Amino acid sequence: MSTLHTTGLNLSHHLSLRTHHLNLISCSTDSPTPSISRKLIKDSKLSGDFSRKIKFVDYAPVIESLSKRSLPDVAHEVFLQMKSENLLPNYRTLSALMLCFAENGSVLQARTIWEEILNSSFVPNLFLISKLISAYEKIGCFVEVTKITKDISARHSHLLPMASSLAISCFGKNGELKLMEDTLEELDSKEISLDSTTANAILGYYSSFGTLEKMEHAYSRLSKSGIVTDEEGVRALLLAYLKQRKFYRLREFVSDVGLGRRDLGNGNLLWNSVLLSYAADFKMKSLQRGFIEMLDAGFSPDLTTFNIRAIAFSRMALFWDLHLTLEHMRRLNIVPDLVTFGCVVDGYTDKRLARNSEFVYNRMNLDDPPVVLTDTLVFEVLGKGDFHLSSEAVLEFGQRRNWTYRKLIGVYLKKKLRRDQIFWNY
Repeated sequence: MSTLHTTGLNLSHHLSLRTHHLNLISCSTDSPTPSISRKLIKDSKLSGDFSRKIKFVDYAPVIESLSKRSLPDVAHEVFLQMKSENLLPNYRTLSALMLCFAENGSVLQARTIWEEILNSSFVPNLFLISKLISAYEKIGCFVEVTKITKDISARHSHLLPMASSLAISCFGKNGELKLMEDTLEELDSKEISLDSTTANAILGYYSSFGTLEKMEHAYSRLSKSGIVTDEEGVRALLLAYLKQRKFYRLREFVSDVGLGRRDLGNGNLLWNSVLLSYAADFKMKSLQRGFIEMLDAGFSPDLTTFNIRAIAFSRMALFWDLHLTLEHMRRLNIVPDLVTFGCVVDGYTDKRLARNSEFVYNRMNLDDPPVVLTDTLVFEVLGKGDFHLSSEAVLEFGQRRNWTYRKLIGVYLKKKLRRDQIFWNY
């Protein structure tokens, strides 16, 4: 592919022409479109003799400037004027023009330029395909994305694996599962395998927009292909099971993945999920047994592990077990977070034993700044406690700075006391 030749012209003249191109774009567009395009074309001619030697010209900067100003009609007029002046646009110009149309919603014109590129000697690269798919995604034109993959399959099959991955990502993120499945079938018919990243991302798309059955089918397909499920894929499946409270199926899935895997999260993601499934149903004996099995398997409990147990003990008013959990954390030098404090405060205040809770949290890190370090999967099934929610509101809207757990507990207990007084007054 040739670009605009500058043989026989000095560099300063070339730069002045480029500058003048941009000046023309920055001018007022109150004048009719054809006059603007004629000025652009006329100014681009370096000389009469030179223009007759031009085969391909590069107007990409001009088109891109027009695209940023949402002037696809002007860009189209520039393109027509180029052809009328026997100036052939090069690959960069055609690409910029096509993206200009797509980004501004001129789908039919973008499609025309795309077909012109395909029917020429130019070969679209992955960067262009990616930008074109992104442009169609922004305007919700997913049918055109499907057409792109079909055209690539017919004309440039070596680009199909990557182009299909881009299309699958586009469809999946927007819940277009039927179009995503059609793309997968196209790959299967050509015996093309998905890359690991795309295959795992599909699990997330089914988790967010599909059914458990389709999600499990996608996981089975991934396992049979020999691709290892990464943390993103595992989390997607765990989240779907927890949201729908399918705890038995969750434990089956975890068993299939392998509880011995230490490469997920901080190493405890699978074990914590099993404990969470027991805590959600308040199966306290199973929770205790699972915790012991975790220790026997050589895994070290982390903050999320202890908070899962602490939440269950707090809501079941098992204060001795809650106390032992805090002591175990202290021995392992695991620092409590806002969730841990919430277990203590909520557990005792719900039973009107707020004064008795002081001996517990006085041995904790009361003067530390509040943080939440617990895995968010816990909140998907167990929710957040009253103290946790109240503290988040105070931290977000409170004017005071340098909050500590001690201050948050003080604010919460005063609010709790006022609430109880108002209740009894009525």
